[in-house]
This record gives sequence, C-alpha cells and structure tokens, in this order.
Amino acid sequence: MNFNLRKVNLLANLNIVPLGGLRENGKNMYAVEYGEEIVILDCGLQYPENELFGIDVVIPDLTYIEENIDKIVGIFLTHGHADAIGAVPYLVGDHDIPVFGSKLTIELTKINVGNDKHSRHFRNFQIIDAQTAIDFENISVSFFKTTHSIPDSLGIVIKTPVGQVVYTGDFKFDQSAIAMYKTDYQRLADIGKNKVVALLSDSANAESPYPAADERDIYTYIWETFEYQQGRIVVASVASNILRMQQIFDAAQKLNRKVVLTGQDASKIVRTVIKLGYLNVDDDLLVSAREAEKMPKDKILIIETGRMGEPIKILQKMATSRHHFYHIEPGDFVFIATTPSHAMETNVAKTRDLIFRAGAEIKSLSDSGLYTSGHASKSDLQLMINLLHPQNVIPVQGEYRLLNAHSKIAAETGLDKNNIFLLQNGDVLSYEQNKFHLAPAVTAGDTMIDGIGIGDIGTIVLRDRKLLSDDGVFVAVVTIDRKKKKIVAPPKVTARGFVYLRENRQLLTESSEVVVKAVQNNLDNKEFDWTHLKQDIREDLNHFLWNKTKRHPMILPVVMEVNQNRHRNSHK
Repeated sequence: MNFNLRKVNLLANLNIVPLGGLRENGKNMYAVEYGEEIVILDCGLQYPENELFGIDVVIPDLTYIEENIDKIVGIFLTHGHADAIGAVPYLVGDHDIPVFGSKLTIELTKINVGNDKHSRHFRNFQIIDAQTAIDFENISVSFFKTTHSIPDSLGIVIKTPVGQVVYTGDFKFDQSAIAMYKTDYQRLADIGKNKVVALLSDSANAESPYPAADERDIYTYIWETFEYQQGRIVVASVASNILRMQQIFDAAQKLNRKVVLTGQDASKIVRTVIKLGYLNVDDDLLVSAREAEKMPKDKILIIETGRMGEPIKILQKMATSRHHFYHIEPGDFVFIATTPSHAMETNVAKTRDLIFRAGAEIKSLSDSGLYTSGHASKSDLQLMINLLHPQNVIPVQGEYRLLNAHSKIAAETGLDKNNIFLLQNGDVLSYEQNKFHLAPAVTAGDTMIDGIGIGDIGTIVLRDRKLLSDDGVFVAVVTIDRKKKKIVAPPKVTARGFVYLRENRQLLTESSEVVVKAVQNNLDNKEFDWTHLKQDIREDLNHFLWNKTKRHPMILPVVMEVNQNRHRNSHK
C-alpha cells in the first residue's frame, strides 16, 4: 500500500476559468485552480473565419496564464487535434511547463512544437495513459479512455479536497468501437461513485438528436463507393482524423490501389501514427507522387488533406488547374470524406460545381445518409451525466447555440437549472460553501497569429485590411516647398483595387486638383501643421471620391518637402 502524505489546504477556493472554447469553434483551453495550483486543460487553436484577413490561426489570450505562471503545475491534453494542442508552441516557447498527454497526443504535439522556431527547444513532455495518476500538493490528476476520431483520446479528472472536476474532452459513445478507440465505461462509473462537483462536457454536437452512425457502416459505404471507380480517386480528408484515414487505407488495400499523401504535414502526421502502431498499413501501400505518375490511374488513390487541415480549398485549386502538382481531370472521382461545418456549406457547393466543370464525378460522406460525427449526441451527453452524477454541469466546446442545447439536455436528466452554467471565455466560476458563483472575470479573448507575428495584429489592422479588400487603396504624392509656400510638382495620384485607371483618367485628374487645393490652403495658413495637412488631404479626397464613386478606399497621402539644400523629406 502506498501512502502519499500531503499538506492539504482545505480553506482554498476551487475556481474554473474558461480561456477559450466557449461560444466559438475550437481554441479549447480551460484552467482549474485550487489554492496555489492551476491545471491547464487543453491548449488549442482556431482556424480563422474569412473576415480575419490574412490571419493564419487564432489562439487564446494567454494573459491569465502569464500572470499566474508560477502556479501552473502542467498542461494536460485530451487528444491530438489542433483544437486541443495547436496553441502549445506559443505557451511553452517562453515557459518550461510540463505537458502531459497520451503517447500519440504527445508525438503530434512534438510535431507542432518542432515546427515553431521559438519553441522547438522545448523538451518537457510527459507521456501518461488511462492508468496514470499524478499527485500535486493539494490536487491529483487522473484520466479515462474516451472514443473520438483519433486514438489515445482521454478525459481528465482533477481531484480536489472539495470534490472532483471532470473534463470530457472530445468524446462520443460507440458500442462497436475497436479496442484502441473504446470508452472505459467501468472507469466512468467508478468516477461517478465519488463526488463530482463539476462536469465540463463536449457540446460540439449537442444539437443533433441522432447518434453517430456505426463506423463499420461508414467503412462499408466508403469501400462500396470506391469499388466501381475506373479512374483516379481523389479523397479530401483531414489527416488528424485517424479513424477515417484507416477506413480509406483499408478500402484502398482491398481494391489494390496505391495511396499518395499530399502535403508535408499530412505525410508527417500519418507516418508518425503508422510508426506508433495506431494505423494498420501495408508496407508498400504508400507511394510518392512521382511513383504514382508511372502507374495506371485505376491503381491510384490520392488523399488531399490541405494546408492546416482544410482540404476543400485545395480541391478548388485542383479543379481549376492551380494546384502545384495535381489537376482534376475527366474520369477522376472525388470523394469528400470530411463533414464540413455549416459555415462551409456554400464553399462545398462551389467546390462541387468546379469539380463537375472539370469533368469529374464527386460524392461526399454526407451523401450516404449516415450521420457522422466524432462528438457526443444528445443521448451520449445524457449517458455521460448519468454515469458521473455531477452536481453541476458546464457545457464547453461550441458556439452559444450548442452550449444552450447542451444545457437543455442536462436539464432533461433532472439536473436543476441553477446547477447548469452557460459561461463565456474569461468568466471565473468559484466554488464556495458547496455551490458555485461567478467571481470577477479575468482577461480572455483572441490572440491572432500572422506569419511570425504573435498578437501584433489588432482590430485596427484588421479594419484596414477589410477596407483594402472592400474598396482598395488610393495614394496621393505631392512635393512642396514650405518656405516659398508653393507646390513644387503636380501631385501624382494612383490607385490599386479601387478603379480601373485607364478608364478613369478624368477622375484621377480631378483628384489631383483636390489635393492641390487642400495642400495650398495649408501652405497659406500661418500655423502650418503636418498632421492637419495630411488629415485635410484624406478628408477632402474621401468626400470627393465618395461623391464620384460611392466608395471609401484607404487614402494614403505622401507629402515630400524640398528644403534649401535640395534634399527631400517625405511625410506620410
């Protein structure tokens, strides 16, 4: 018998702080604090919507973490998808915080960290499994197996002196799941025998009243869809959906087709998973693009995963001959093996049209009539509640409508509505005198990653990018002699993304006259000021261009000054 003697602080508060993942898709990150110890649950990113012009990814605001860095005992990851591990490089680059996760989750996290120059030196990875329990001063952390679209997925239990906090991560229940994907129901029942003060549960599929289809039926549909194809097969899938990748590989092997993986990220992920034994693939199944060129088209299956897991946009490039290597051709068969979000439905419809125009056929998994999801349905969410018997439920991971649907599902199990909390990022839920209440909020929000820039893109920059995308830019360059109070050379005006210049020469001529008038008025003013000059040019041009075109381009005045030494100073 092992004894663990710890000094337990019974007077400390238990706080639950969501930093990402609420009222949005992705970017999951939750902090559980007891006394002087904070556990971080997941550290994910979010892929940007279209209005975030040029932004690569979005991660949680890490201000709360930075302010409490000495309290952080570890980052605990539930699975290897980007919404759970994608932000790890941006946190461990400056802080040596231990990162805990299953074998596969850690290996995929290492790929992310290794791809980032600032964090690639980090080595403090700790591999755990469902049998692991880690004791800290006042809390202990243990795990349980869950079913998701990637193996080695785990839920997390934080045991505190006032009770347990359970975080499901992404999960669903599938009675036919194979061993490496199977949920440990007995472990869940055992957790539920002790006091669970809070359940943080996956809401991503809460609106669906239907359980997900049996994965065996999905494999059968994929194989039967591929069976009668005579040309190349192009499959759009997400590399990190390991379960779907296994089904595609199995179908290819059964039909004697070789598989080509496009994209370095996809190849790295898949080969890592194969090496660890989580994908069962024949040694000669995978071939390079160059090898595939020499083979008959009816012996090839191409898997396109796309940059950052977005295969639909890459399919569009393939259909319009803009892909660097592959083009969709007559006789090809395209299969979309991913389930796009509602926001992507218009994009998918456009992609289908482009593929038909290219002479190929297309089908998607959604055409099967089988409902597919890696997340819990209504009955799954209720079963989780009934197994764990939580005193309080906190819906997490999803937009507000999904969190709200989850709250109604929880209420149907008999849970008091006062014990179901619809939070937002930054809220602090504090447990005192056997009940939760809202404490003062902490800083939370988005940190936008653009290239190597971390958080240096704010609302002003995004506003400017939107303005440029809507109405373009208008540049006016003028040279003045301030001492002589005159314009040395006529203004040069030009535009990009605003009007077609050849057909609007009169507009440019009149714009030049507006600039001359604004500059001369400022030169004639005894209290000349550079700021006023530039502002007058902007305002006068903006008013003139709006009257002529009903557009508001970004206006950039560039004023150059000629001094007595004939050197020019420019003022933008």
